[in-house]
Amino acid sequence: MSKQQRSPGLAWRLMRRMSTRVIRLVAAGRGPAKVVLVLTTTGRKSGLPRQTPLQYEQVGDDYYIASARGPQADWFRNLQVDPHVEVLLQGRCFAAQAQAVTDPVRIADFLALRLERHPRMVGLIMHLEGFPLRYTRLDLEKFAAGKALAVLHPLPQ
Repeated sequence: MSKQQRSPGLAWRLMRRMSTRVIRLVAAGRGPAKVVLVLTTTGRKSGLPRQTPLQYEQVGDDYYIASARGPQADWFRNLQVDPHVEVLLQGRCFAAQAQAVTDPVRIADFLALRLERHPRMVGLIMHLEGFPLRYTRLDLEKFAAGKALAVLHPLPQ
């Protein structure tokens, strides 16, 4: 059975169940609002709105979100088909244009920024995925290969 055909693992199912709760908390203005936004994409097959809570980093006026599952993540595949998205962040909702990024060098830059801003949390998450505690730039780029990133450019309102 190929990797994509396997049934989701326990961790994935738990995260999926927890996502619904996080979405409700962020929508109510509570929860991890300083690190999590809710991204609404249009389903590439169904055409229906799909909400996903994601950790983010703000860089200037843009918001960066990454996919640990790489370009296979449903939300990432959805925004590749339709880059017009909605973002719910700290009690406000706005439209944005998503830019898909799969270049390991750019993703490594983003990971370096995340490690600088949140060394313990992000370092632990990455370490659980096999990333070394002491690393080089080359390690970051190798780790970034197969990952995906989206830059959300807010649209004028």
